[in-house]
Amino acid sequence: MAKPLEVLLLDDEPIVGRRLRPALDKIGCCVEVFEDPEKAVARIDEKEFDIVVTDIRMEGLDGLQVMAHVQKTWPRTKVIMITGYAKIDLAREAMGKGVFDFIAKPFRPDDLRKIIYKAAEALGIPMESSSSGSGPGPVEH
Repeated sequence: MAKPLEVLLLDDEPIVGRRLRPALDKIGCCVEVFEDPEKAVARIDEKEFDIVVTDIRMEGLDGLQVMAHVQKTWPRTKVIMITGYAKIDLAREAMGKGVFDFIAKPFRPDDLRKIIYKAAEALGIPMESSSSGSGPGPVEH
């Protein structure tokens, strides 16, 4: 049996974690959810995650600062940004700083799963694709 993909999910809106965690659990990810960027960064200091999914705009540290910390601490980890403030300049800045991918709200959990599959492939970690549908409605917060 393959090692589960270790994913840290960070969004300051609790509904996002509640919606996305089961969607990622379903495809065999081991997911830790955080709403506080400071606590997430402390956990990143303790443990190497395969993928970090982070909101961009949050109180305290923003997603770009979290990404910089991840890249410094665990260069192999793939970072995926999610945001409700999709702007071309922000996407360009994130891509220029090495984000693996960028997803704008609202999106369906299946949209994130597709990016997770791509990140797992880039890491050389095999995952079984799920054809169980798109799951619940869009994540809008």
